[in-house]
Amino acid sequence: MSRYGLGPNGGIVTSLNLFATRFDQVMKFIEKRQNTSKYVLIDTPGQIEVFTWSASGTIITEALASSFPSVVVYVMDTSRSTSPITFMSNMLYACSILYKTKLPFIVAMNKTDIIDHSFAVEWMQDFETFQDALNQETTYVSNLTRSMSLVLDEFYSSLKVVGVSAVLGTGLDEFFVQVSKAVEEYEREYRPEYERLRKKLEKAQSKQQKEQLERLRKDMGPVSVESTSLAGPADTSAMGPSDLILTRGTLDDEEEDSDTDDIDHQVTEERHEEPAFKNFMQETRMKYHKKCARGVGDIQK
Repeated sequence: MSRYGLGPNGGIVTSLNLFATRFDQVMKFIEKRQNTSKYVLIDTPGQIEVFTWSASGTIITEALASSFPSVVVYVMDTSRSTSPITFMSNMLYACSILYKTKLPFIVAMNKTDIIDHSFAVEWMQDFETFQDALNQETTYVSNLTRSMSLVLDEFYSSLKVVGVSAVLGTGLDEFFVQVSKAVEEYEREYRPEYERLRKKLEKAQSKQQKEQLERLRKDMGPVSVESTSLAGPADTSAMGPSDLILTRGTLDDEEEDSDTDDIDHQVTEERHEEPAFKNFMQETRMKYHKKCARGVGDIQK
C-alpha cells in the first residue's frame, strides 16, 4: 500500500497479481512434496471479489486444477448465519464460486462449538422450515430471499456440507471423508474435461503453427530442387538463395567429409561467385571512377 499508494483492496489485488507471476514456483514446490504430503491447503483472500473474480485468482485456480486433484472449500461462519437473510447471502456466494471455478465443492460450516449447524442443514433440506424462519422478516430483502430459496433448491441437492470446529477439532474426520469423495468426483468428471480442453488447445496451437508455416512457404515462393543431382556436380549459377540453402552440403562429395573449420571461405566465395554479380561490381566501380573524375573536372573549372 505504501509503495504503490494503494488502498486496502488495491493492495491485496496487487499482491495477488505479483504472487500469480511467481506461482510456477509454488507448483514446483507441490510437485517435490507429492510423495511426503497427502494434502496441500491453500488459504485464499476472504474477499470473494479479490480472488474468485480476479484474473490472478483464475490463473492460480486453473494452474492447480490442471495438474492436481483440486477441491474448493467454502468456509462459512455458522454463528453469523443464524439469520435466514445472512444464510441466503452465504449460499449465493457459495453458488457463484462453484459455477466460477467448476470444481468439486465443499461447504465447511465452522464454529459448531458455538452453535450447531443442524439448523442450516434443515433450511437447505426443508423449504417450508426456511419459509417459516423468513416469515419473521418483513423487509424487502426477505421477499427476495424467499424467491432465491426456490432457485437454489437444485444447488442444495448436490452440495457437500460438513460442520466443523476449528477450536475443538470436531467434524474433521467427516470433512476428510468429504474431501476423498470430492477427489473421486474430480477424477471422474473434472479431469476428463480438463484433458479435453488441453487437447483442444494443443490442436488449436498445432493448427495455428501449420497455418504460419504455410504462409511462410507462400512468402518464400516456389523452391525448385530439380537442378540437384546426386550423380554429378550441380550448376549453381542459376540457383537462388533458397536453392543454395537446400542443396548445401550436397554440391561436392569431398566437402561433406571435411571439417567446416578447415574451409577457406575466401576460395569458396570466389568459386561460387556468380558472373552477374561480377558484372554488377565492375559497373559499380566504373560509375564510381567516372563520378570522381567528373568531380575533379568541376573543381579545376
